[in-house]
Amino acid sequence: MSGWLAERLASQGYAGRAALVVQDAQTGETLHAEGGNEVFPAASIIKLWLLVRGLWAAQVGQTALDERLSMQAEDQVPGSGVLHELGAGLDLSWLDLLTLMTVVSDNTATNLVIGRLGLADLQAWLAEDWPQTQLVGKLQMPPDQQNEAQRRGERNSTTAAQATDLLGRLYRGDLLNDAHTALALGILGRQQYRDILARHLPRDASGEPLYQSLSKSGELEGVHHDAGLLLTPRPLCVTLLSVGGSDPREHPDNRDVGLLAVTFWPLLAALGQVSGGHSY
Repeated sequence: MSGWLAERLASQGYAGRAALVVQDAQTGETLHAEGGNEVFPAASIIKLWLLVRGLWAAQVGQTALDERLSMQAEDQVPGSGVLHELGAGLDLSWLDLLTLMTVVSDNTATNLVIGRLGLADLQAWLAEDWPQTQLVGKLQMPPDQQNEAQRRGERNSTTAAQATDLLGRLYRGDLLNDAHTALALGILGRQQYRDILARHLPRDASGEPLYQSLSKSGELEGVHHDAGLLLTPRPLCVTLLSVGGSDPREHPDNRDVGLLAVTFWPLLAALGQVSGGHSY
């Protein structure tokens, strides 16, 4: 069963490779795993760890949710998000930054979070529990501002097993107290990019999903990730990582994205005990 997803994707002409890990969110039991320890480019999945650590910093008093940071012109970087479109000098609260970093995957907000928490401290924290998850540096930095590791070609990376582990521990309250866990889950529940994990959730007559998806997506050319919690009758922690896709478009109708979503949904429906779910 370890190659279930890979076999089905290959049979449909998918050019890349994918990893999938699914756990019971309440018990931590692994329900399905293939390629779980393979290292992939992290893309914006790395922001899951930054969200948790940012809320932990507020929880222990290293920062505060209402602490304000000023965004300067040199902080603004391209890519996903909205802050690079706004005027320099904008003051944002710590909670604003964590929310923007997650809900619209804002790269400028992410870099402000990394700067405030400290790259070396973040790297040391990751090394303790998630050694295959690497934060090399800030995102989308111009070549003359990259650090030595980035100039050597190193990039942020992770595995499906480690992302799923983080999600499960967050859900079960092992990483944050109740209040900050609720904040993290609430932010993940408002994430706006829902093209894979939540794409085929059953909906009611008004079009609203019957089950919540609390997730974080990640995308680079040929790279399509989604990691999150599906609050189906049996709550699931799910991470799907993929690389080598052939459709370069950053668009909901990207062929690789659609294929990934439709291929693994029957498995998620069965494992999540969704009424009418398909077997696998």
